[in-house]
Amino acid sequence: MLRSGVPALLLAAVLAAADQQPTLLDRVEVSRVVVDARIVDGRGRAIRGLGREDLRVEVDGEAVPLETLDWVDASAPRPDAPRPPGPALARTIDAPGRLIVFLFQKGLESSRVRGLVGMTGRATGIVDGLGRGDRAAVLSYDSHLRLHADFTADRSLLRRALRHSVLFEWPPPRPPGAFPSLAAHLDARAARDAATPERALLVLGRALQALPGAKSILLFGWGLGRLAGGTVQMESDYPAARRALAKARATVFSIDVTDADHHTLEFGLKQVAEDTGGFYVKGHLFPAAAMTRLAGALSGYYVLAFERPAGRRGSHRVKVSLVGRGGTVLARPTYLD
Repeated sequence: MLRSGVPALLLAAVLAAADQQPTLLDRVEVSRVVVDARIVDGRGRAIRGLGREDLRVEVDGEAVPLETLDWVDASAPRPDAPRPPGPALARTIDAPGRLIVFLFQKGLESSRVRGLVGMTGRATGIVDGLGRGDRAAVLSYDSHLRLHADFTADRSLLRRALRHSVLFEWPPPRPPGAFPSLAAHLDARAARDAATPERALLVLGRALQALPGAKSILLFGWGLGRLAGGTVQMESDYPAARRALAKARATVFSIDVTDADHHTLEFGLKQVAEDTGGFYVKGHLFPAAAMTRLAGALSGYYVLAFERPAGRRGSHRVKVSLVGRGGTVLARPTYLD
């Protein structure tokens, strides 16, 4: 009788204990927003050594507290850098150097060809300044998105791609290379079928999402969008391209290759730079100064993180500004949650 009663007593004890356990609440997740910001002085040089008190962050016009601020020296990998909390930040700090994409928009007009030829030569200066751990890729667009060089640290290969392949070759799809490989994630069919530069940016942005950390796209182009009814309108693929570039943490720096003081389609080049936290410069006006400014912006960036404000989900305006000092903050103006 005793043996048969033990299970019943144990069951009763378990049920009683269960009644005394606190009710479990649904798991609460605190999401954070990560923003890459390049902060430069009047001469285009990166401003280093800033603290959280030096920056103000606003979301939809309301100030939000900045939780973490990290400087990433993009000229070399930082294996000994401290690991702040949060997987996104840790991935950024651990990124193996810079990932730089050279993207050349080709055109047939003489004013565009002259500028393109000149800028392929000047782009080799960026290649010469690559640091240990940096990787660069070279692509062109001429109704198809073409990969001339996958991410590599081989400077001679990159120089040849810039000086010769971009101008004179139409390379076939390339097999995937060693990590980090753009070819491993670039949709060859979508690249071939990219009928507009906006579509090409969409294909490129989707491919870059698979690679860790921030990326810089140097867009040497002559224009985005189309003239319709006296105004320039971005193609229908542009909103998706903007979202893909944001998700990839890709910043576009637009270098206008058109040999003209002003032209209609420069609007699109300005738009994509503004939307991704980059800047627009005219390549034919003081080209050496333009490349110096570009090199300064590429030399490093800050990673800001703040708790996502409560409220509606969707697209939000974000503004990062300096407090009590001069300089220019380059950061994407929106984020999507």
